[in-house]
Amino acid sequence: MTSALGQNAGKKDVPTPKRLGCIAFTENGLTLARRIADELSLTDMGFPEWVCDVAQGFGPWRMMLAPWAAEHFAGDDALIVVGSCGIAVRAIAPHVTSKTSDPAVIVVDEGGHWCIPLLSGHIGGANRLARRVSQIIGAQCVLTTATDSRGMWSVDTWACDHGLLIDDASAVRLVSGKMLAGRTVRLYSDVPLADEPPEGLELTDDVASADVVLSPWRLRAASPDALWLIPRCLSVGLGCRRGKGEGAIQTAWKKTCASLSRTGRGVDERAVATVRSIDLKANELGLLAFCRNHGWELETFSMQELAQVEGCVSEPSELVERVTGVDNVCERAALLGGGTVVWPKHAYDGVTVSVVVRAEPISFKTDQQ
Repeated sequence: MTSALGQNAGKKDVPTPKRLGCIAFTENGLTLARRIADELSLTDMGFPEWVCDVAQGFGPWRMMLAPWAAEHFAGDDALIVVGSCGIAVRAIAPHVTSKTSDPAVIVVDEGGHWCIPLLSGHIGGANRLARRVSQIIGAQCVLTTATDSRGMWSVDTWACDHGLLIDDASAVRLVSGKMLAGRTVRLYSDVPLADEPPEGLELTDDVASADVVLSPWRLRAASPDALWLIPRCLSVGLGCRRGKGEGAIQTAWKKTCASLSRTGRGVDERAVATVRSIDLKANELGLLAFCRNHGWELETFSMQELAQVEGCVSEPSELVERVTGVDNVCERAALLGGGTVVWPKHAYDGVTVSVVVRAEPISFKTDQQ
């Protein structure tokens, strides 16, 4: 298999390491910061999970706090201040914007006794990182987010740990508030769930009554106040004649979405995980432009790989087989690796489209459990 985005093609890259900025204001604190950075940089997976930068906020090589905070708040995934909470608050205050975009910010006292996630505890991962840092240095992790301090299931932590996109972060507060008040939260899911829901959460088949909707589809019956979580589980198979432009492919995709919407499955494009085709199309400029404009990855597969796929529901095409070596490109490509066909092969003026749901069961457990 090869993958391409824009003009680039090749093997899939390893995950991009997250960036962490640390600053300390005493010699003891600097030693602690370096220890944290060294441990977080280690990995058993063949690539670093974190790339850490440690700054010295004292002495002749002192880094001024204000420019340090501005640089790392804008460019890093997490910041660790080894010092007081007051120092950290004053440093980050001018830059705080939103819980959905702000980096995790953690404070560690210079003696290494306390580790406090200060900002973006759930979505930004500060609580998770604080637990890990506490293990590294033997500190007490101080969690102030309500669900965590009471040992309750957190919907936004769950969503982030399982790669679910949060449509409207303001709705998280309503769900967490209901659970904290001891009321039952109802979850509707269009993807399989691996285990029983935690205390306070109840599964429902009635989307209209759901407080949380887990689905790649826009469901008109859902309450406008529901928290909608989007799994990236749609695989789009595309085939096209040689030289088909981006406009023709976009038109075919719009027609597909319109048809699915009429069946009650309005596609949210954020649910698309990948676009797939045969390797003969790896350098099709129109297809590459279509993927680039949507921010989607194009994966291409050999004739031999596609020929092994089972589960196609559409009639085979002798013409396609003469040209490509397989009787169906889009459906076979979308199905490779498993899944369920929700939109079988449809042809639109030299472009074929198929949509498959590829959803692994999701556990209610989180990385913090």
